[in-house]
Amino acid sequence: MRFGISLPVHGHFSDPQLHMHLAIAAEQAGWDGYFVWDHIAWEEFGRSRPVTDPWIVLAAIAARTERIYLGPMVTPLARRRPWKVARETVALDYLSKGRLIFGVGLGARAKPEFEAFGEEGDAKIRGRKLDEALDVLTGLWGGESFSYDGEYFEIENAQFLPKPQQSPRIPIWVAGSWRDNDKRRPFKRAARYDGVTPFIHGRDANPEDFLAIRAYIRRYRANDRPFDMVCGRTFSEQGIADVKTVSPFVEAGVTWWMPGIVPSELEVDQVRALVEKGPPSGRF
Repeated sequence: MRFGISLPVHGHFSDPQLHMHLAIAAEQAGWDGYFVWDHIAWEEFGRSRPVTDPWIVLAAIAARTERIYLGPMVTPLARRRPWKVARETVALDYLSKGRLIFGVGLGARAKPEFEAFGEEGDAKIRGRKLDEALDVLTGLWGGESFSYDGEYFEIENAQFLPKPQQSPRIPIWVAGSWRDNDKRRPFKRAARYDGVTPFIHGRDANPEDFLAIRAYIRRYRANDRPFDMVCGRTFSEQGIADVKTVSPFVEAGVTWWMPGIVPSELEVDQVRALVEKGPPSGRF
């Protein structure tokens, strides 16, 4: 089991230097990863909030740390140009010496982050664009001449060098909502890549959910490479978790325990104290 932190880039957490110093503290305290949300705009209680750029934040963290993994959690890839993301991710992979994990998803806030800027807000279209963008991204990462003729993206004989430092590629984690019905497209998508970050509406995921998710992923997975399952949890003033809490999730196949926060519920100093306290200790 690895332990990571997932923090927003808006409100009190819109200062890039704050994230840099929290990531340094997290590495010193024994955390395994530091991940940041990827948003272009944010509103709370009908008011716009300050937002910083996650990629600038990640570059600063990569330059000032040596061990922890890092990445966006998650990037709504449908609102990005995948060739630009290919350049950014490879640069960040080299800057971090192979510590980048790329989290992707549809994005949950269509109006303020897609439609407000003239982008397509329909979830089905965003899903198709996400799949094509992932095809383009992994194709360009390959380092060979690459062409693509899709519904939304076209590329003719493009070759991007250098290839990522990590092999066979930068790990891709796919986020999605786990539902008790057949609408599990994000999990079929995740099975093609390197990990999954599930969300369940109205509650936290439990070990039984992860057992079901693992079985579902196995049905659609075509290779036996390592696959991460990420359990998101919420920081509280009481702490993060303990061995008794985490152990059933380990048995269910969870590989990353990822505390995060609701920005309006904890102040910066409270989060800093929890970060400096470090992850749960013990045998997992």
